[in-house]
Order: sequence, then structure tokens, then C-alpha cells
Amino acid sequence: MKNFNVGIVGATGMVGQRFITLMENHPWFNLKVLAASARSAGKTYEEAVGNRWVMATPIPEDVKKMVVLDATADLDEIVSKVDFIFCAVDMKKDEIKKLEEMYAKAECPVISNNSAHRGTPDVPMIIPEINDDHAEIINAQKKRLGTKRGFISVKSNCSLQSYVPAIAPLMDFGVNKVLACTYQAISGAGKTFESWPEMVDNVIPYIGGEEEKSEQEPLKIFGKIEGDKIVNATSPQITTQCIRVPVSDGHLAAVFMSFDKKPSKEEILKIWKEYKGAAQILDLPSAPKQFLNYFEEDNQPQTKSARTLENGMAISIGRLREDSQYDYKFVCISHNTLRGAAGGAVLMAELLAAKGYLD
Repeated sequence: MKNFNVGIVGATGMVGQRFITLMENHPWFNLKVLAASARSAGKTYEEAVGNRWVMATPIPEDVKKMVVLDATADLDEIVSKVDFIFCAVDMKKDEIKKLEEMYAKAECPVISNNSAHRGTPDVPMIIPEINDDHAEIINAQKKRLGTKRGFISVKSNCSLQSYVPAIAPLMDFGVNKVLACTYQAISGAGKTFESWPEMVDNVIPYIGGEEEKSEQEPLKIFGKIEGDKIVNATSPQITTQCIRVPVSDGHLAAVFMSFDKKPSKEEILKIWKEYKGAAQILDLPSAPKQFLNYFEEDNQPQTKSARTLENGMAISIGRLREDSQYDYKFVCISHNTLRGAAGGAVLMAELLAAKGYLD
């Protein structure tokens, strides 16, 4: 695989920081540009991020002295230096849409962690193990934008990264109804316990916009390309509750599901164990070897130990059992800033590179 020069737009935020750690020693991607808001522009990265660096490992030495560019004003300079960008900005949704389309129209592919374009019908929202075929809509998007290379591809919301991967391999049985209650880490809000002390010893039963995303975005992932757009699936019916809990990293979901053709527990466990997606078949650098991991113990998986499984890119599942209201229930865990955010976006970029969309 050829090497690609990469920029991170929104480099000073928590997800931007995670992107930086993932670019260190990446076999395909070389970090060349960091960009953020005007208030950070012109400073070294070390100066710009200051005491807001929250990753467990220190800022890479070769990143500390990189000068941060203005994500908007320096767009032409950024585009001239990179093959594509990761985008993880903290802006209003309409401003993000405009910014990402500016990069795409400047012939710079955008791998986005933002939600702004998730509902755009010709923008693929890809989980590489589940719907890699949605990348084909990029050609229709390029036609709309009038570009040769430029396009936008988005990562889905972190809240559904745990339970949708467990449900997707079972869709042939006609999954028709899903209830998911997610218990979400504070890093999903870009916070630490130091910056959000009111979360210590506390649970907040509301996360703005999260339930709507958790109910609607899976239907796009399960949808089909028809002509020049992705048409959402009409089933399963999904209802969610999303709750903020005092955990640093890792989203846990309690899931209930029903089927048109109810499989046996043994059939489900066999499918989960044997399931491989495009990320595993193509042996992408960030892909977990075992995508779905089932734990037999009644008290597993647990967030603290399971979230880092396979560098935080695997899904952990447990407690599959029959239910009195639904056919089955289970719990699952994913790392929200790795599989759920920056790591998922890096894996998506690897997929698009392997398929030739970044050439």
C-alpha cells in the first residue's frame, strides 16, 4: 500500500488528540498538517493545546513543534500538503457542513468524525465490517459536487458502535425490533473527571441529540444504495435511552431484540464468533483480528477491562439470554474514542485507501 499524507482538522480537541496518537507510527498514513480554529493558528501544537492534552501517552515529539494552521483561512495551504484530512471540529452543524464541502470541492477527501453530513443521502456512513459497499455512493457524490477526488465520508455516532455490530450479522433472521439503553462515558462529551467534577458519583439521564442519532443512524447503515443516494432501511424499529455515567472511556449498551425467524442461542453465538467483515478480509492495519468477542462469564464484559480489547477496536458482548418481552437480550461494550470515534475513522480511511478512493 502506498503512503498518504494526512491532515487533522480540529487537532486540539479530544478526538483530534486521539487522531494524533493513532497517526504515530501508522504504516500507511503520515501526519503532515494540524489545523484548528483561528485562536490556535500560528502557535506550535504544544502551545495551542497547553494543559488540555488528555491522552494517556504524551504528545509525540515530532508533533509538539508543528505549527497549527487555521482550518478555514489556510484551507488552500492545507490541501496542497495532504492527500486527505480527518475532520473533528467543534462548530455549529451548518458551519461544519460548509467547511467539509469546501475541502471536498478543493479536491481533498474528508474523513469526518462529525455528525453534520450523516444524514446527507450521498455521503456514506461506514462501519467497515458492516457496510463497506456503501463506499460506492462516493461516485454519485463526486458527480454532485463536481469533483474528481474530493468527497466526504462520515463515521457513525459513538453510541451505536457497540450494539449495531452485534445486530448486523443477525439481520438475515429478520431483526424487527430493538431496544438499546446505552451507558456512556464522559469522554464522549470531550470531558475528563478533572474538567467535569459534577460527573463524579453521578449519573445524568440525558445526552442531547444522542437518542435520535442512535435510533436513526443504524437505519442508514442497514440501508441500500438506490441510484444516486442511500435509502434508509425501514426495519428494525429501534428505540433507545442514552445515559451519561461516571466512566472515563467505554460505552456499554443493554440490548433487547426480536426476530421474524428466531434463531437459537447457539446459532447466534456461532455467527458472532465466525463473523468477519471487509476490515478483517482486507487485513487493514487498525482492524481487530476478532471483531466480535463473546464472554461466557455472567459478570463480563466489564467496561474497564473490555474497552481496550485489540487496541480498543474490538466489540465485547456478553449475557446473551432469552427475554420475556423480546426474543433475546445481551450487553456489549466498545471504546468510544477509539472504535467509536477516531479509531473508527482511521479504519474507514484504511478501507477507502484499500479500495482506491484516496488515490
